[in-house]
Amino acid sequence: MQKIRFFEDIEAWKKARILANSIYDLTEKPKFARDFGLRDQIQRSAVSVMSNIAEGFETQSDRHFISYLFRAKASAAEVRSQVYIAFDRRYILQTEFDSVLKIALETSRLISGFLSYLGSPRKQLRGSANA
Repeated sequence: MQKIRFFEDIEAWKKARILANSIYDLTEKPKFARDFGLRDQIQRSAVSVMSNIAEGFETQSDRHFISYLFRAKASAAEVRSQVYIAFDRRYILQTEFDSVLKIALETSRLISGFLSYLGSPRKQLRGSANA
């Protein structure tokens, strides 16, 4: 794995950004937008995924980073759970459900892969120019 200089270089963060934007797009739909509780919670959960990856990376400690990655993975699961409710309440279509669920699962898999990498013997993770 090449060294990572900024959290924006992390593939899991990039996918989490796509997830967050997808959630924001879905929650703009009129029926979804009126369910303030679910709308706000799923938006917070989606933003939490990318935020925890970024915050954890900036701790400059792999031990802390791993903890933040587990939180990010848990938030991705929370998004998945909430998407089921949105689908059950008919706020989103089957195709939208399938798409966002796929993105959330891909995000979780990337985070899991990163966790495996951090837990194994490796070369230095971070580049020399951490901001």
